[in-house]
Amino acid sequence: MDRGMFPVATPEAAGDVLRLGGVCIYPTETYFALGAAAAEPAALARAAGIKGRPTDKPLPLLAADMEQVRAVLHPDFAATEAFADFLRLAGLFWPGPLSLVVPTREDLSPLLKDPQGRTSIRVTPHPVAAALCRLAASPLCATSANLSGYPPAAGPEELDPTVCVLADAVVIGDPDPAGGPASTVVTPEGGGRLVVVRLGAVTAKTLMAAGFVVTFPAIRA
Repeated sequence: MDRGMFPVATPEAAGDVLRLGGVCIYPTETYFALGAAAAEPAALARAAGIKGRPTDKPLPLLAADMEQVRAVLHPDFAATEAFADFLRLAGLFWPGPLSLVVPTREDLSPLLKDPQGRTSIRVTPHPVAAALCRLAASPLCATSANLSGYPPAAGPEELDPTVCVLADAVVIGDPDPAGGPASTVVTPEGGGRLVVVRLGAVTAKTLMAAGFVVTFPAIRA
């Protein structure tokens, strides 16, 4: 898709859109994302609807810093064995493409949570994505900015015109997403044990080299 085929918003303008409950396309370290503020359930539903994402598939979150992550964690999480692993993973791999599935506040939209009340979240190293989170004063959902079943977009020319037209703002920014593997998603279980939800940019070998025991969920026949 040619850059001239859609209006490009500044991060400041897109931040206003997000704070007012809008939906924005923006670059992350891996691919362009379709985002909405975590506290805006109607906007989250719009983002899922634009993509055609099943509502029983939780939307992941992306944050600017640890402060934003802590703001959405469930208050009881700090008392669990898994919290120490969460902090260690965050210290080793954030900001970066490792998403952690952790318990989050009960008042967050069900669109963000699995049946156990957990949300996938990471701190992004991308300067534009982090700036948007700060301008929106909220973590943002970060599902890839493509129609479900189609490839994600690493460059502006790969963005789907249909998705761009339905969003309220499109931010290009610098640098473009790197492409390649998507973020790795793991669930810290406590005692140094991790369950891999999705392998991606952070390899299992890297996680094991950091001292974690990596397991994969059983696949039903």
